[in-house]
Amino acid sequence: MLTDRYGNELTTTSEKARDLYVDGVDRMLAGDGGVGVVLDAAIEADPDFALAHVARARHDHLLARGREARRRMESASTLARDATAREQRHTEIYAAIISGDIPRSLNLTREHLAQHPRDAFVVAPASGVFGSIGFSGRIGRFEEQRAFLDPLATHYGEDWWFLTVHAFALAETGEWKRARTLAERAIEWRPTNAHAAHTLAHVLYEGGADTDALDFLTGFAPNADRDGILHCHIWWHYALVLMTAGHIDAAWEAFTQNCLPGTTTSPAINVFTDASSFLWRAEIAGIERDTASWEAVREHYEASFRNPIVFVDCHAALPYAALGDHETVTATIAVLDELSEQGRLPAGGFGATAARAYAAFADARWAEVIDTLEPVMMELPRIGGSRAQSDLVTNTLLAAYVNDGRAEAAAALLDREHDDLGRAPAHAVAGLAA
Repeated sequence: MLTDRYGNELTTTSEKARDLYVDGVDRMLAGDGGVGVVLDAAIEADPDFALAHVARARHDHLLARGREARRRMESASTLARDATAREQRHTEIYAAIISGDIPRSLNLTREHLAQHPRDAFVVAPASGVFGSIGFSGRIGRFEEQRAFLDPLATHYGEDWWFLTVHAFALAETGEWKRARTLAERAIEWRPTNAHAAHTLAHVLYEGGADTDALDFLTGFAPNADRDGILHCHIWWHYALVLMTAGHIDAAWEAFTQNCLPGTTTSPAINVFTDASSFLWRAEIAGIERDTASWEAVREHYEASFRNPIVFVDCHAALPYAALGDHETVTATIAVLDELSEQGRLPAGGFGATAARAYAAFADARWAEVIDTLEPVMMELPRIGGSRAQSDLVTNTLLAAYVNDGRAEAAAALLDREHDDLGRAPAHAVAGLAA
């Protein structure tokens, strides 16, 4: 029987379909482009190959093509009835993911990996800060992610994909040196690996290695696959590094040509959160507000998100606050409060709290920003995303301290950050003492 790259048996007799499926999955695991074309070719080579349909559904799901993803999963579920038990459970896990039943998918995943630890494409959705653990809303999710991946390491060895996701989990729990080693090895094994490049960018940011980050991203970003799912986000990292280094014009060019709506085919969640985050952080760093860019981000948000999504919710008020739209900020807070009270938000009331802080910040009500954010800083992991992304909130609080003349409070916040995990990121905040 044919197998995938990890030795898992596949119910197909077509070597061409198998090879294309493996290529398509690897492209997804690496964040390369061309995924849809390759997986379509796999399905054409064997229309009855269930896991090729699963992978194609996952690709649509990642790109927020919900209706198409669900249709493909229905086909995959039907075809999987004639596949192996492993493939049937693999399909069931993805059916749960695509239908939105994330807790069930994670429970099934844990059970499945006890028997099939090298089913990498099942491990993948439970890995990373946008995964089923990362978006759980749980305060201890970074440690939970690490505990999920650590026992699997012996099953993967020098596999470039596992090195990538394991390195990220290590980085988010403070093991910068080891994480950097694994991320660099992952890139050596697969130089186009955008996910590994992304991981390394985080490792360097967290460890305060700004010069190394600038050198690495200057070489990687311009050559990265523009069709890859991480295109926008890699350039977001690069733009932030450039801004931190004082290369404002280059940072703005990197951002406006690769992260604004209409300049990238990356998923809507990345485009909105990255664009709004960069624009807000740029203002905190002392760069003049770009109203036209904020208007484009607002339009993108309104066109892309009808339902609450953890992490997005904690950015939802940013464009309205920046544009002085107090009425919509108030309405956004009211919606988030109501959904939180109904228990429908994994991050609870954090989105509404962040919105209140951003509204106060936009109006220069520094003491109100401080009073709003100080009590919830320990809950930052609940919002989803990485520690580097949640520094949007940290930088907002630091800037409020600076503007309110509370230099000692700003220094104390940085000291706590350094003590807790040994973090040393450069916070681009105008007026903040180095």
